[in-house]
This record gives sequence, C-alpha cells and structure tokens, in this order.
Amino acid sequence: MIGKTLSLYLMGRFARSFAAVFGTICLLIFIVDFVEMLRRAGDIPGVTPAYIALITVLRVPSIAEQTLPFSVLGGAMFAFLTLSRRLELVVARAAGISVWQILTPPLALTLTLGIACVTLYSPLAAIFKSQADQMETGMFGRNRSTSDTSLWIRQRSLDGQAIIRAEQSSQGGSTLVNVTAYVFLPDGRFLERVEAASARLMPGVWMLDQARILALGEEPKPVETYLLATNLTLEQVTQSFVAPVAVPFWRLPEVVQQMKAAGLDSVGYQLRYVTLLALPLLLVSMVLIAACFSLRLFRFGGIARMVTGGILAGFVLYVVGKLMGDLGTAGMLNATLAAWSPAIAGTLVGIFVLLHQEDG
Repeated sequence: MIGKTLSLYLMGRFARSFAAVFGTICLLIFIVDFVEMLRRAGDIPGVTPAYIALITVLRVPSIAEQTLPFSVLGGAMFAFLTLSRRLELVVARAAGISVWQILTPPLALTLTLGIACVTLYSPLAAIFKSQADQMETGMFGRNRSTSDTSLWIRQRSLDGQAIIRAEQSSQGGSTLVNVTAYVFLPDGRFLERVEAASARLMPGVWMLDQARILALGEEPKPVETYLLATNLTLEQVTQSFVAPVAVPFWRLPEVVQQMKAAGLDSVGYQLRYVTLLALPLLLVSMVLIAACFSLRLFRFGGIARMVTGGILAGFVLYVVGKLMGDLGTAGMLNATLAAWSPAIAGTLVGIFVLLHQEDG
C-alpha cells in the first residue's frame, strides 16, 4: 500500500477533476434547458424568467445524474493525464509503485461517490424532479395549446382484468376524461369495450358516467353509469403516472410491491432500482477504462489518440447500457441482468487491459 500523503494527493486530484467536469456539464444542462423552457413558456402570461429558472434548477440534478458515468470517465482521464504531464506518474513508477497502487485511492473514492450518489444524491434529485414536474404541469396546464396527454392503466380485480385509456386525468388520477375500458374475463377472454365521457375512482370501483357498452355480436348499449371493479387505490393510480426517475431510491422497493399487488406494470421501477444498485460498480468501471487510455507517459506520444479511444470506449459502454436497459424495460431481458451486465463487463474489460499493460 502507498502512503497516506500520496493517497490523499491522488484522491484530491481525482476529486477536483471530477468536480470540474461534472460542474461544467451541470452548467451546460442548465443553460440549454433554461433556453428551451423560455421558448416553450414564451406565450404564457404571468410566467417570469425567475420562475422558469427555478424549475430548471430543480430539473438539473435528475438530468445530470445520467451523465455521472461520463463525468467520472472525464475526470479520471483528466487527472491521470495531468499526473503524466507533470511527470508525477514517472516519479511514482520509478519509486516502484504499480498501476494498481496508483488506482487504489481513486477507485476507493469513486466507490464512496457511487454509494453517496445512490443513497443521497439520487433521492434528492428524484424529489426535486417531482417538484419540478408539478410546477411545470401547473404552468403549462394553463396553456390551451398543450399536446396530447393520453394515458393507460392496466388493472386486475376479482372480476378479471381491464385496460383503461383516458385522454386526460385530474385530481391525481382519480378523475379521467374520455375513457375507453377494455374488459376481460378472469380466464383472459375479451368481454366488452366500454366508452364513457368520464370516470371517477371510488372505493373498489371505477364509476364510468354516460357510458356505452360494445360487446361482440351485440348492439351498442348506452347506460347512464357503468361500474368497473378495481383493487386500485388513489395512491397506486397516482404513482402509476409518476416516472421511475422521479421516485426516490428508498421508496422504489415499496412502489414495486404495490404495483405488483395491483397488477400494474412495475418493470420500469424494478429496472430503475437495480440500475441504481449497480451504479457504484459502473463508476468504478469508468475509472478502470480511463486508466487503460490515460496512464501512458507523455513522452511516448499518441495522447490525442488515447483520449479519443477512452471517450469512444466510454460511449460504447453507455450505448450498451442503454440497449440493455431498453431490452429490460420491454420485458425481453431480466432487470437484474440488464442493469448489472454493463457494469460487470466494463470492470472486467478494464481489469484485463490493465493486467495486459502492466504485467503482460
């Protein structure tokens, strides 16, 4: 093991580089998002730039969270290249310090950073995102030119399953407008389609007003009120309208269990939870990949090529992660496998390349 002084120095170098890269990305996100929000809200009376700036500030942590792997990659590469340019890496290697000893402090700090991001930063970002969504909904809700806001709900009850589509919702999802319900028997056979002007969630039942029943082989039958049994609660319906990224990490297991019990689709929330669990290892893999492409000594040349290679390697890992995530969201891949595969693959590839460079 290397001494405490050198360990703290390496950690400090990495921390400052990461903070600079992450801060720059956050600033760029704020500027771009703020300009876009100003454009969208330009024709809404009573909305001030300060209010839009507040919404943008609340949105930035959630958006920036997705760039954490790239921030770690860029910060690690910048820190290692700085050590090489100042010949500090040469001195360390001449003193008999191996690559693994040099990487231990940054890896330890990265692992700590990943755990802090999952347990502290991500829940706060989700809370801010939820608040920003509410403010944005209230702001654009006064604009008559809003786009289509149709939504879908899949439910299960003792009478069977049903798929409900509504063009709009209000009061947290307890009231739906222009509703179409596809009703199925307990054995899965289609029973009938119900169209209604509105629907209200009551204890244990959806009350569809001014409904029309369309069944196979029968004439449409208008009814004043149609009762559709449900086991959904108002909290569950409201939660189904919330994006997984807006749910705090600590509440995700509870939300998954509630949605499973209600028969709602919980794949997105499961994938979000497992992805956050895998985040520390993914950040560690980014440091290893950065080390593969940035620990080369400056006097050997080819620095630009190596930096480009590191960026491309990080981008490829990101694309693979997104592809696995999309497959997991679509239900074509297990959520655990989809979330952990990129992190494990990146870590193993980084270790293999470093072993080849150091000992091969």
